[in-house]
Amino acid sequence: MKNKKQPVVILVGPTAVGKTNLSIELAKALNAEIISGDSMQVYKGMDIGTAKISEQETDGVPHHLIDILDPADSFSTADYQGLVRNKISEIANRGKLPMIVGGTGLYIQSVLYDYTFTEEANDPAFREEMQKAAVQKGAEFLHAKLAAADPEAAKAIHPNNTRRVIRALEILHTSGKTMSQHLKEQKRELLYNAVLIGLAMDRDTLYERINQRVDLMMEAGLLPEVKQLYDRKLRDCQSIQAIGYKELYAYFDGFVTLFEAVEQLKQNSRRYAKRQLTWFRNKMPIEWFDMTPPVDMELKKKEIFTHIAGKLQL
Repeated sequence: MKNKKQPVVILVGPTAVGKTNLSIELAKALNAEIISGDSMQVYKGMDIGTAKISEQETDGVPHHLIDILDPADSFSTADYQGLVRNKISEIANRGKLPMIVGGTGLYIQSVLYDYTFTEEANDPAFREEMQKAAVQKGAEFLHAKLAAADPEAAKAIHPNNTRRVIRALEILHTSGKTMSQHLKEQKRELLYNAVLIGLAMDRDTLYERINQRVDLMMEAGLLPEVKQLYDRKLRDCQSIQAIGYKELYAYFDGFVTLFEAVEQLKQNSRRYAKRQLTWFRNKMPIEWFDMTPPVDMELKKKEIFTHIAGKLQL
């Protein structure tokens, strides 16, 4: 019994597929607490653009890792990994089932598998040299350097996240292996007794829902939400690179009209949904459930609950 793995439920899927509403129903049925699996919902004041759940929508279900950072703060995969693993233990100690809900694949994957982020690969002198290069030549220069050496890592790390770019370069410099190689060589065994549920939908229907969601976000006040961040002169930080924020920054900068910014936001959201689906299907052993309307939500909820209960022997 000592080695029995902690049960964890994971609910993933592309943006606008319906994760939030279903997660509340499942959490109630499973006596679960929800941990956000979204890299941007950690930031305070970024509510509408990240489709953050409201207090009313939680319907009494505890949620974690929401509104814990200022938008000026950086937040890495390793930061997320540590926080979530602690939360899983806390929730389990309360006699509740931990449930991760979201769409940031790499973050969720880092929690479930034994990713160590190669702490042993250190070279302070090299790190200092790269930090100076970032100041003198800019973040884009370092990111281009990483893209040439480790394209896969460069795709996963935003150019403005200088700390992570430097870390990836330091790993390559000290070990002779890319960060991507290190991750591939690590054990692929799940650390938890994890049940992974994925929600999918017909592409045209999903894209239509994404377009509608953006319109609703604009009606709900996304523009003034982004303006508050813009007025704070927040620029070179990872929060502002979130979809829904960078597009409206371009509008405030005078580069595009508001209509063009909103259309770009819709297009970027659709592309992101496509990338999410591809990533999840290639990286984790997920059981997929089709949510394409018309769907009997009560029946679908029972189907998913039965699947989880069977896997966890509840």
